[in-house]
Amino acid sequence: MVFNSYSFVLFFVLLLTLHNLPFSWKTKKINLLIASYLFYALWNPPFILLLWLSTIVDFYMAKLISVTEEKNRRKLWLAVSLVLNLGMLSYFKYGGFLLENFTILMNSLGVAFQAAKPDIILPVGISFYTFVTLSYTIDVYRRKFEPESSILDFALFVTYFPHLVAGPIVRPEDLIPQFKQPRKASSEQMIWGLFLLTLGLFLKVVIADGWLAEASDLIFSLPFPVNPLDAWSAVLAFSGQIFCDFSGYSTCAIGVSLCLGFKLPENFQYPYASIGFSDFWRRWHITLSTWLRDYLYIPLGGNRVGRFQTYINLMITMLLGGLWHGASWNFVIWGGLHGIFLCVEKIVKVWSQKRRKPAMAEELVLQATIIPIRSKNASNFLLALLTFFLVNITWVFFRAPNFDSAILILLCMFGVITQGPKMLSTPDMFKIGIVTMGLIFSHWNMRNRSVKGLFQSLPWWFSGTIWAFMLILIILTQKSTGSFIYFQF
Repeated sequence: MVFNSYSFVLFFVLLLTLHNLPFSWKTKKINLLIASYLFYALWNPPFILLLWLSTIVDFYMAKLISVTEEKNRRKLWLAVSLVLNLGMLSYFKYGGFLLENFTILMNSLGVAFQAAKPDIILPVGISFYTFVTLSYTIDVYRRKFEPESSILDFALFVTYFPHLVAGPIVRPEDLIPQFKQPRKASSEQMIWGLFLLTLGLFLKVVIADGWLAEASDLIFSLPFPVNPLDAWSAVLAFSGQIFCDFSGYSTCAIGVSLCLGFKLPENFQYPYASIGFSDFWRRWHITLSTWLRDYLYIPLGGNRVGRFQTYINLMITMLLGGLWHGASWNFVIWGGLHGIFLCVEKIVKVWSQKRRKPAMAEELVLQATIIPIRSKNASNFLLALLTFFLVNITWVFFRAPNFDSAILILLCMFGVITQGPKMLSTPDMFKIGIVTMGLIFSHWNMRNRSVKGLFQSLPWWFSGTIWAFMLILIILTQKSTGSFIYFQF
């Protein structure tokens, strides 16, 4: 079931009704758990077994970890949880990829080996709920979080449908404490939750699917080169599409959850206004970047182990972060490019800090004499545009079906190949231009603000008009119940 379907509207209305009837709190939580399993089972019912297995094993491993004082035993129980979760993820997500590369390696060594093509179906959301359960057992092992005593609350934490298939990736402290007391949305939460649901659907249905997906899908699926303008347009279309698709899902999830009285963490904060790649990863898929920071980058040593090792840690984190998105070398390259940009940014920062001290004295003299007018805001905006440009280069590898296609698109973009036919129509390019400019300037203007603050500052009639306008466009644009891009991860 997807948020952008009429079946979800029916499901959500029934669930909201049940949640607001005078049942006991335990009954309401059971309703939520059953609804969450139903929400997930509509994709592929047998995969519910994986969810149950992960839930039961992690619940009991965390209990064993908490009551065991002996270090080796604690490590053993943690290892059981890690092996189970990462083992399932490796088999379902990377089984085919590993076998394919093993076959290539054997053949390159002169060993005749041909494996049968594996018939493995990727369970929806396995990357997300694996990280959710891993964070729980690791936090219990670190004695950061007490093991949950109620299996109902723990199962609901793992399975809670708004975050289950595409995040935000919640931590135990984000959600489990909210299950302890009866929760019901206030009228303000209900209104804001419904507005966020509408905003998320508008981003997904109208912008991502209605305006951008077709152009992006067309150009990236072509086996031949296109003209440079079409290549750039397709990349910009995908840049807007993936933001509107993924942030649209997160916004829907947060809104739906708020209507039920629960708060989920923010996952996006205007990433296309980022000044540098460190800033980008503080604003894009925030719950994944903080997960990788806390459970991978810092345990590797973070930036406490010398400059060179810090760069290595950054590269490892980003390469694995890329691989988390999909079993393809393109995702590894995408992660590697982000790692390289992060390392370069750190090198430039260290270099500029060394130069800053001698320059400070000159600057003070300068300010005292001619009072130069420097617009830091303008220079930051230019840096944000440079970051946006580089992020778009990385999106080519993220979107292209294979390495050769990515290189072909890049050659077209930078004018190495100029003889390709024109494939996109003028209205398509006009829509891509409007969305791209709209994203850049809206993100920049909202960089240090919130949608809620903006919404509350507007006259009620104006906010209502915007809301109605979005609803009308959603109804007019809705053609199919296309999946969200991040479901494949």
